[in-house]
Amino acid sequence: MEKLITGIHHATLKCSSVEEFEKTVRFYSETLGMEIVRTWGEGAFAGIMLNTGDGSLMEIFANAESRLPQGAIRHLALRTGDVDAAVEAVRKAGYEITDEPKDIVIPSEVPFPARVAFAIGPVGEEIEFFCEK
Repeated sequence: MEKLITGIHHATLKCSSVEEFEKTVRFYSETLGMEIVRTWGEGAFAGIMLNTGDGSLMEIFANAESRLPQGAIRHLALRTGDVDAAVEAVRKAGYEITDEPKDIVIPSEVPFPARVAFAIGPVGEEIEFFCEK
């Protein structure tokens, strides 16, 4: 069978105001250092795409009609080479760390060691910082 899926293209966040949009863009671009790839629109019609570092994208819109619930997506896992540094950048920016950095082993058929931590982003999104070991 032909492989139809080759990876994650982008994850999307919808902000419920221009102020929330600007705060979210600053968080991902300045606090976490994601490169802005493209922008479009203005005000409530603004959108942006940021490179997460491996070519997959984070897309952010300013046009949600109201605050969105977490919904079916549990969290956004961001690959990083330094979980502790990512957590410190988020903490320094004033955001909540819900699970401090820790080493885990996912008990799969071949054990999968990783270092992880969790935080809450600007629009209530749960973020996991994930480093394969």
